Amino acid sequence: MSVATARPDVEIVAVDSMQVYLGMDIGTAKPTAADRAAVVHHGLDLARPSEEFTLAQYVAAARPALDDVMRRGHRVLVVAGTGLYLRGLTDPLELPGRWPEIRAELERAAAATDGPVRLHRRLAALDPLGASRIEPGNTRRTVRALEVTLGAGRPFSSFGPGLGTYAELDWEMFGLRWPRAVLRRRIEDRVTRMMEAGLLDEVRALASGPLSRTAAQALGYRELLDHLRGAMTLDEAIATVVIRTQQFAVRQERWFRRDPRLRWIDVDDDPVAQAAAVIGEALDRS
Repeated sequence: MSVATARPDVEIVAVDSMQVYLGMDIGTAKPTAADRAAVVHHGLDLARPSEEFTLAQYVAAARPALDDVMRRGHRVLVVAGTGLYLRGLTDPLELPGRWPEIRAELERAAAATDGPVRLHRRLAALDPLGASRIEPGNTRRTVRALEVTLGAGRPFSSFGPGLGTYAELDWEMFGLRWPRAVLRRRIEDRVTRMMEAGLLDEVRALASGPLSRTAAQALGYRELLDHLRGAMTLDEAIATVVIRTQQFAVRQERWFRRDPRLRWIDVDDDPVAQAAAVIGEALDRS
């Protein structure tokens, strides 16, 4: 935000698969009303929590917004949290279709006690490369990859130029990298602040209506929903949120490390002070 507020012609495109949902604000660290009043944001609040939301839908909304910003002579700061959504913006990925009947069958299979493990093994047999890119515990992605592989009759990993192919870009890309110990502490502090800000009440309000499978799996929301259903105590839920967020942060860094176009900025205590100058210079060159 500090980089954008210092430059009145800069607008932000948020690239986050959970910030697209209305009402999921605290747990996704969505920009506040004050943030959005200070700087124009795009890519937020695109769907109701009851809706499934896809990469294709995100790209269909975000690309025109990005093009419009540049057409008006403004500059764009793309703030990414979801690696696949960012690739959808930066690279000409071939986005596969949807096969609801196949998906429904796979989701029924996933509900079995050993369903997620069996589905991942099935994907590994049909698309070894695709399976190698998906954590065995990530049922949502496994189901999607199998849906495409079975429905399209070709491996999920075969679509587009492939996530392992990185075309040249006119953009400059930066990643912030913390020492692991500092990152763990920041995550613990962040979860504490979210709880103090009313995350449990936010989840309770969402639980009163229908939630899509995707929205219900969001970090922080999934665990507190389990607490509200009596599956764990509040302390257990909070501890689980911290652990899963730490694990996710490691996987997220691993994902972005594959991209040779990304320039890393090592930060420890004050990321704004340490990264703002570098990113601001890149914006000024654009």
